[in-house]
Amino acid sequence: MALITSIQTDEKWMQRAMELAEQAEAKGEVPVGAVLVIDDKEIASAYNLSIAAHDPCGHAEIRCLREAGKALENYRLIDTTLYVTLEPCSMCAGAIIHARVGRVVFGAKDEKTGAAGSACNVLHHPSANHIVDLSSGILEQECSHQLSQFFKKRRQEIKELKRLKREQAAEKINPQ
Repeated sequence: MALITSIQTDEKWMQRAMELAEQAEAKGEVPVGAVLVIDDKEIASAYNLSIAAHDPCGHAEIRCLREAGKALENYRLIDTTLYVTLEPCSMCAGAIIHARVGRVVFGAKDEKTGAAGSACNVLHHPSANHIVDLSSGILEQECSHQLSQFFKKRRQEIKELKRLKREQAAEKINPQ
């Protein structure tokens, strides 16, 4: 089975991943979404849920791979394509290799922890027993914007919380 694709197909599934990322953001999670597809059919989808689930492995990719394994009743996800809004980290890249995902398509690069070419390239490491086809930059600006807006909002919330705490502390010291 060949992994035949087109830009329109990649953009369609990346849009779906971005919708999932919005769901993560609505729950206070870093907005990352992932969709696993075979023959242009969604097999599984997920979004980040590390914070709420208190799960360091609760990344969108890991959760999506787990769901797909159950749906296909197989831990090998051969001939599938994983769409994810953010470049996978090394943990997720390792799971992608282990699952034998055929292709990964991601939107935004992660210069600090990206393991698909930015910080390192686990997906194409010479010692890996499976090499994953890789496409990057699909709806990159939109995915990057979604993430940067989330972190900008979070920084503003933290700043406001600190300001309120200072005001409360000042009120305790100098009650009026």
